[in-house]
Amino acid sequence: MFKSLAICRPLIILIVTMAVGGCTRFDFLDAIIPSCGYIRTLNVPYANLPRQKLDVYVPRHVKSKVSVVVFFYGGDWQNGNKEGYRFVAQAITSKGFIAVMPDYRLYPNVTFPAFVEDGALAVRWVHDNIARFGGDPDRVFLAGHSAGGHIVALLTLDKRYLQHVGLTRDAIRATAGLSGPYDFVPSRPDRGVFSMSLNDTTPDPNIEPIHFVDGSAPPMLLIQGLKDPTVNFSNALNLAARIRAAGGTVRCITYPGVGHVAVVLSFAWPFHWLAPTLRDMTKYFREEEKTEAARR
Repeated sequence: MFKSLAICRPLIILIVTMAVGGCTRFDFLDAIIPSCGYIRTLNVPYANLPRQKLDVYVPRHVKSKVSVVVFFYGGDWQNGNKEGYRFVAQAITSKGFIAVMPDYRLYPNVTFPAFVEDGALAVRWVHDNIARFGGDPDRVFLAGHSAGGHIVALLTLDKRYLQHVGLTRDAIRATAGLSGPYDFVPSRPDRGVFSMSLNDTTPDPNIEPIHFVDGSAPPMLLIQGLKDPTVNFSNALNLAARIRAAGGTVRCITYPGVGHVAVVLSFAWPFHWLAPTLRDMTKYFREEEKTEAARR
């Protein structure tokens, strides 16, 4: 372990230096992430626009009715593509889940809430179509990092998005938000994303997931590094406290000394040592499967 730590640390420093807004594309990982173990179907349209496509990763040699994780990447609502996150899909499939990786529209081509609406359309597609890939539409989990964490939190807490595509929040079994902003005023570089002027610091409750807590949303796991210069850890703590106060179900896990990028980079097998994100997310989702099975 210590040898791998010494080898990987310079690479981690390079990755963090390259990060823009705390997130970066990880295309370089394609060279070291296994391409076996899953069957991949690329660029499936979930709606009609160019960025409204998703990739489906199915573990090899699995039975039907497999649980599904729909993962939304980060990138400041302005950057990113699903091709750069194969390492996340590989990690998810290695745990026996089907992984669905959607693209979504980005600023400046669109502003809020277009990317959340795209997320709802992707969830609708999964609900309607994942059985063709061996997935169970009754066991759909959401996960997202950074801006993707914001998207999945709104899909989970603000019932209007799924209602608009003909679903209820019961379409989500549970959600994992990784280093997401939930209780925030956008920074100056992000204000255009939310149709705000550069000098506008007025909180907008419509963009903040914390304002939609009602105690009846699907269970949520919030994972947050405590050394995160991009999204303050108070976002996860405040949201968890609000959900508990409302009588909802939430677990908040914090990682001392872990930064913003490391939370998601740790999905890649050479960097599992950075944070136990994959382990904790998998454990939570499996626990929720058992809890739901016990209710039936």
